[in-house]
Amino acid sequence: MTPKLFFQALTKFVIGLLLIGLLLFLPAGTFDFWQAWLFIGVLFVPMFIAGIVLMIRQPELLRKRLDAKEQQQEQKWVVALSGLMFIAVFVVAGLNRRFGWYMLPDWAVYIATAIFLVAYAMYAEVMRENVWLSRTVEVQENQQVVSTGLYGIVRHPMYAATLLLFLSMPLVLASAWSFVIMLIYIPIIALRIRNEEQVLERELKGYTEYKQRVRYKVIPFIW
Repeated sequence: MTPKLFFQALTKFVIGLLLIGLLLFLPAGTFDFWQAWLFIGVLFVPMFIAGIVLMIRQPELLRKRLDAKEQQQEQKWVVALSGLMFIAVFVVAGLNRRFGWYMLPDWAVYIATAIFLVAYAMYAEVMRENVWLSRTVEVQENQQVVSTGLYGIVRHPMYAATLLLFLSMPLVLASAWSFVIMLIYIPIIALRIRNEEQVLERELKGYTEYKQRVRYKVIPFIW
């Protein structure tokens, strides 16, 4: 761990926290939005803990994830569309709170929170299993096919985790309309997976054989 890495990680964490808070509370017109406080807690507390663990145990992985930038044009469009989608989800959730369009019942919020935390744990397990896990579509030096654990069930367990994470987010915020917007993530991630598998088949030895052994991409027996 270096001071530069620490301040880089801390800066991005604080900026993310402030940005999401702004996107939620400003449209809501109030801080009396307990679902937003709950969401910020379940999102950023585990993120902070995971960041500390990575900084101590795997600083190179943390640095790689902080500095990651997409090189392929198709993936740049995916990232841009995802960013716009998230902005819309948070702003609409805030407006939903302000105007009371339709707030989901508390029990739905609690169930969504449980799903969100399970998905977070799943994401952490994927990071533990795959030391080559990257935020960008690339094949790294000396990278090998990971086929054990969750990778023995679906080829892209990271995307399975993010699918659960992202679809539960608007429900934690009690916003059905935001959930409808978040469904856009499904075709977005389908495009990303298609491009990623093309790269892996072309550049990662053994990936074609792995695809033949593990048939499903994200959801067992469905997709």
